Amino acid sequence: MSEPPRLDRGHTDDLMSFLTAGPSPYHAVANVAERLEKAGFRQVAETDAWEAGSGGRYVLRGGAIVAWWVPEGAEPHTPFRIIGAHTDSPSLRVKPLPDTGSYGWRQVAVEIYGGPLLNSWLDRDLGIAGRLTLRDGSTRLVDVARPLLRVPQLAIHLDRSVSSEGLKLDKQRHLQPVWGLGETRDGDLIAFLEQEAALPAGSVAGWDLMLHPVEPPAYLGRDQELMAGPRMDNLLSVHAGTAALTAVATSGDALPYIPVLAAFDHEENGSQSDTGADGPLLGSVLERSVFARGGTLEDRARAFAATVCLSSDTGHAVHPNYAERHDPTHHPRVNGGPILKVNVNNRYATDGSGRALFAAACEKAGVPFQSFVSHNAMPCGTTIGPITAARHGIRTVDIGVAILSMHSVRELCGVDDPHMLGNALVAFLEG
Repeated sequence: MSEPPRLDRGHTDDLMSFLTAGPSPYHAVANVAERLEKAGFRQVAETDAWEAGSGGRYVLRGGAIVAWWVPEGAEPHTPFRIIGAHTDSPSLRVKPLPDTGSYGWRQVAVEIYGGPLLNSWLDRDLGIAGRLTLRDGSTRLVDVARPLLRVPQLAIHLDRSVSSEGLKLDKQRHLQPVWGLGETRDGDLIAFLEQEAALPAGSVAGWDLMLHPVEPPAYLGRDQELMAGPRMDNLLSVHAGTAALTAVATSGDALPYIPVLAAFDHEENGSQSDTGADGPLLGSVLERSVFARGGTLEDRARAFAATVCLSSDTGHAVHPNYAERHDPTHHPRVNGGPILKVNVNNRYATDGSGRALFAAACEKAGVPFQSFVSHNAMPCGTTIGPITAARHGIRTVDIGVAILSMHSVRELCGVDDPHMLGNALVAFLEG
């Protein structure tokens, strides 16, 4: 197979900025909303009555966002073209009683979110970010993006077996980060974050906080054809979807579909929440869009029947040190183009018609694509794709970008793949 052409790195440069600006799902969707506003979208409240009319709108709920662009002359039964992704990543999240410590060390109590590669969190300079809820019910984002915490690894002198038997981490005992010395005092962490967010003392009543690495994304390799950074799973897809939606919305072209971006929270722990793909958010937004344009239940059924969703999430590139863990005939390569994910047991939602649709989008965009299937002896992961298909009766295709070090605190991709994914998504939304 010939090498794909090296692309302009403007997209990847922007992706790096997007990753840095998204240390939590709440920051990620705020970043998306800012980009949508610049492209002419406006926020609508779920508690308000929605008006008819063309143009871009978005709904923001917690760590999830759904945005759509209604073309001029769209009928109530006009179908949707949806890009689905998720904003959350495996991480260490702060417990309800965060202040802990012993032996003169001040620590923060954390809980494991999703399925992180635990060893990748050791000996990292970590910040803290998330959402603070105030006593009046309003929220404030906070991000301490400087070295604040660290999960220190045990010295090899105190565990000689680690080199021969491998690192073994107790999830409760070994992952609590240190952030200072002295006596542990209840309320210290939240009081510190109130100061960081310029809030009055005692104003915070609740929090959704997580740790994050402060090392910025970077190009890597002799020819800098690789990129390393945090939270590519799955902010890489959220970024590509945002870029694609704003591109088609501002192109001025007539669109036969209503393009949609749905970026959900809580994919890493099952999607079962009011902001997850297994919740009612997407269906509610699509239905209300139909009804706002004067549609009926019949129009809703017609629109959904012709709707297609591309569920975009990262996938596994062939690992040069563990090639036996991959299917022997399916070896996705970085910078080889986006991947089409297939699993006959419906861990992915792709079928033959979905393959044809995605192949047509890639051909229109002028980008290659690759196929991914799991080794038969390895369990297959899953995505929001099957959930979206089953919950809404929408034809769904699972795609993404092949990366290494998935679920590590710092993942690795090719510099060309994000741009190629974005181009394919534009072609898909354009129909």
